[in-house]
Amino acid sequence: MATRAVAQTFDTAVHAPLTHLQRLEAESIQILREVVAEAERPVMLYSVGKDSAVMLHLAKKAFYPAPPPFPLLHVDTTWKFRAMYALRDKAARDAGMELLVHQNPEAAARGINPFDHGGLHTDMWKTEGLKQALDQYGFDAAFGGARRDEEKSRAKERVFSFRSASHRWDPKAQRPELWNLYNAKKAKGESIRVFPLSNWTELDIWQYIDLEGIEIVPLYFAAPRPTVERDGMLLMVDDERFQLAPGEVPVERSIRFRTLGCYPLTGAVESEAATLPAIIQEMLLTTTSERQGRAIDHDQAASMEKKKQEGYF
Repeated sequence: MATRAVAQTFDTAVHAPLTHLQRLEAESIQILREVVAEAERPVMLYSVGKDSAVMLHLAKKAFYPAPPPFPLLHVDTTWKFRAMYALRDKAARDAGMELLVHQNPEAAARGINPFDHGGLHTDMWKTEGLKQALDQYGFDAAFGGARRDEEKSRAKERVFSFRSASHRWDPKAQRPELWNLYNAKKAKGESIRVFPLSNWTELDIWQYIDLEGIEIVPLYFAAPRPTVERDGMLLMVDDERFQLAPGEVPVERSIRFRTLGCYPLTGAVESEAATLPAIIQEMLLTTTSERQGRAIDHDQAASMEKKKQEGYF
């Protein structure tokens, strides 16, 4: 009887169906390993957000017990939330990975900032900064944490997204990816942006963070924070550089962030969700997009697709 019980237990374990999170995890790990096998010099873009945290966690799993065989690259705008910088350095140390930080020297010299320069801030610090870093270090494949459910231009982008020698993306020249087979062959000068989380949803990300105990920036959890309301967005006053309008006074509200970027361009949501289960419950009930809190997405119609064609993440 004991032998039969052991056999049944083994059979159940072997043939038990994977959960949807296990399937997503396996798919992402396969993509990470495929790129490392085919690329000459891969890198992982690390923005310190929740998606980056999950992607880094998957990379550690994919190559355990060795550290991931590529560095982390943070394209720094100098305007991230202070809490993001603190976690960035800690996460790199804990993973045993080299952290490369690149700031666009031209943007720094010109004093480009989100208050005075509008869309130029994103173009100079992020788009041009990323292209500079990829050229400087000679990376031919860059992992990014974008997901298809975030935004319509990302919804139609392939997992392996090929860029020209000038880092431009042509959505009409994408390759088929039938049966999860990826063709990493590229022409001279081309590079690939690779998105291991393409098929994940925002809810999947939160459930996986909860399941795996992944450390994330505290700003994702609701807490009283100083805010001002502008153009229908709640902006957090994170440091003394925030330019208050005449008569504008910060008001403390219980807020959290669904997405993180440069703090003067990132809107918060009023929330009481201070734990992972509470955030997951909130996600089950929400009817709005997480990227409604990103000012850069509202510049003009199809603005994200235009940015991506020019070399944006």
